[in-house]
Amino acid sequence: MEGDKVKIVVTAMVTLCIAILMAMTGRGGGNFYVPVLIATGATMHEAATTGQFILVATAVTALLIFQKHKTVDWKLALVIDPPTDIMAFVGGYYAHTFIDVALKLVFAGLLVLASLLMLLPIQERSAENRRRIGFWTRHYNNCEYTINLWLAIPITAATGLAAGMVGVSGGSFKIPLMVLACGVPMRIAIGTSSAMVATTALMGFLGHTVSGDFNPTWTIPLAIVAVMGGLLGAKFSVKAKPEKLKLIFAYTTLAAAIFMFANATMSVCK
Repeated sequence: MEGDKVKIVVTAMVTLCIAILMAMTGRGGGNFYVPVLIATGATMHEAATTGQFILVATAVTALLIFQKHKTVDWKLALVIDPPTDIMAFVGGYYAHTFIDVALKLVFAGLLVLASLLMLLPIQERSAENRRRIGFWTRHYNNCEYTINLWLAIPITAATGLAAGMVGVSGGSFKIPLMVLACGVPMRIAIGTSSAMVATTALMGFLGHTVSGDFNPTWTIPLAIVAVMGGLLGAKFSVKAKPEKLKLIFAYTTLAAAIFMFANATMSVCK
């Protein structure tokens, strides 16, 4: 019992640090929460469920700050996020049909891809004058950008399915998608991502919970800590330049992938 209390305290401290960093860049942080929870002895399914509940708490808290500073493009979120949310629920619900090792390997592969995307030179660009079906020009907060819906919607749907299965929010993929493929300014992409992270994680969490993976003993305390981290991280974000942290997150995401590959390998060898 005493050992469990120590584990919760240590995990809570780590969760606070992750929540601050992730809120600063509009990412959920499931690619960090899940490995941390697995290191405490949780199964992949339990870690995914707890991780997504933490994501919801962090993202909603950060969203309040971003909304205050008008960096959340709600129309953009409402158009490209529903496919992600639906597929996140499907992924969370059907995750039980896969063994832990398979999910860990999928998760590690996603982390490698996310780290490579974060290493790409992300540069904001102006909107392109495309008056064709499937291309949507947005004017928001003194910015103009063109959304390629033919590209954005399928990618966000696929991201939602994979994210729901392994307990992440997909923020690591949505921000590069918005900035690289759609020309959304970095600050608006971060704020808008927080809105999408919250809903995607909620749908994935509900899918897992229906399958019986919710553990309130761990989840509730960590979510409370994550709320504090989300509040601090969002406040730092509106004053800082999040792109400067891009390389740090890329390498730490890659480190998380290596950890997950090692964990999956050890599970096979047992």
